[in-house]
Order: sequence, then structure tokens, then C-alpha cells
Amino acid sequence: MTRWDVSACAQVGAETWALRDAGESDGRAGQPQQSTTPGPAVHDADSDARRVQALYPDALVVHRLDQATSGLVLMARHIDAQRRLSHAFAERQVHKRYQAVVWGLLAAQEGAWNEINLPIAADWERRPLRIIDQTHGKPSLTRWRLLGHHPANGTSRIELEPVTGRTHQLRVHMAAIGHPILGDALYAPAEVQTLAPRLLLHASHLAFAHPSTGDAVALEWAADF
Repeated sequence: MTRWDVSACAQVGAETWALRDAGESDGRAGQPQQSTTPGPAVHDADSDARRVQALYPDALVVHRLDQATSGLVLMARHIDAQRRLSHAFAERQVHKRYQAVVWGLLAAQEGAWNEINLPIAADWERRPLRIIDQTHGKPSLTRWRLLGHHPANGTSRIELEPVTGRTHQLRVHMAAIGHPILGDALYAPAEVQTLAPRLLLHASHLAFAHPSTGDAVALEWAADF
């Protein structure tokens, strides 16, 4: 079951809530699937959105995280705020950053930003997987920087910034350059999947303009891994 704590729901003015989502398995091992937004694949599953709405009936979903990703989720307090915030996400006016632990010691200068510019397409024969496809893929850009190495277990801690917003983009891009995210049941080889009990990908930063006042809002939640 997805873990959450109402004490981690922070009110940001009268229009928005910030929810801390603890993440969930991809369901590859027969585990129940959870999501911030109910859908066909989670028809009978409890979701973070439903749980928050049970306590705060006016809470409305604004955006999603990948099912196995932990971190910050933004919810609106009324329909007008939801429309404005959803538009901000669609127009890439919301700044997002993630923290992750990946396999291998990345050869990069610590703190310097790098880019992965590889087009992503649906893998129709293995849905919901995505693949790098130079012919049919959609332009996909990820910025990342090294935060530190862990030589003892051969891993690296990184910060990621999705410039575009393709499904599974961060996971696909890191796997494509040979550094899959630990615990990734979809894109990492078996030996990397077993290095962590869950996907070590965490939405740690959201920055946006307040939907009513236009004031700058920045939310931070460091990863616990």
C-alpha cells in the first residue's frame, strides 16, 4: 500500500496543497498498483488522491508522478486553481527536480549540469514501456548533475531536471546512457533492480507561480535514500 502521512500535506495558501507521496512498486512482482490518479489499471486500488480527498473533499489532482516515484505532488483547493496550475504544468512553467541513485560511477564533474537529448517512443509490443527511437521518438531532454559517488557499492547520487515531460523519461534516459536507476523494475537489469527495495527516484523540488497572487512558491523535500 502506498504510504502517506497527512502531516506531510502542507497548505500553500488557500488554493493549493502539497502532498508528500511515498511511492509504490511498479507491480511487476504481483504487488498492488497505486497511483496519484485512479485509472483503468488501478480501478479498485486506493490512491493518494482519494485518501487526501477523504479528509479534504475540495482537493483536486493537478499532476502525476510515475507510479513507483516518491516525492512532492501538488493538489489544488478549487477548480480555478486547478485549471491555472494544470496550464502551468502543460506550458512547462513549473520547475521540477528529482533526486536519484544510479548504478555505476558517473564520469562527470560534480555539480556541473549535463544533458541527455534522446527521443523517446512507446514500445507498443511491451506497453507501458518506452524506448529510445531515433526515427519515431518524440524530442526528449533531461538535464542532470552529479551530487556524489558511493565507491563502496559502485553507485552515484544525481539530481535530474526534466525539460520535456515524456512518460518514464528520467528512467529511460538514465538506462540509455548505461546508468539505470536502482530498484527500477522496468528499465534496469535484474542485478540493479535488487540493489534497492524500491525505485530510488524522488521528486524533491517544485517551483511555480501561485495561481492567485502570482507570487513565487518553491517546495523542497529531500529524498530519504
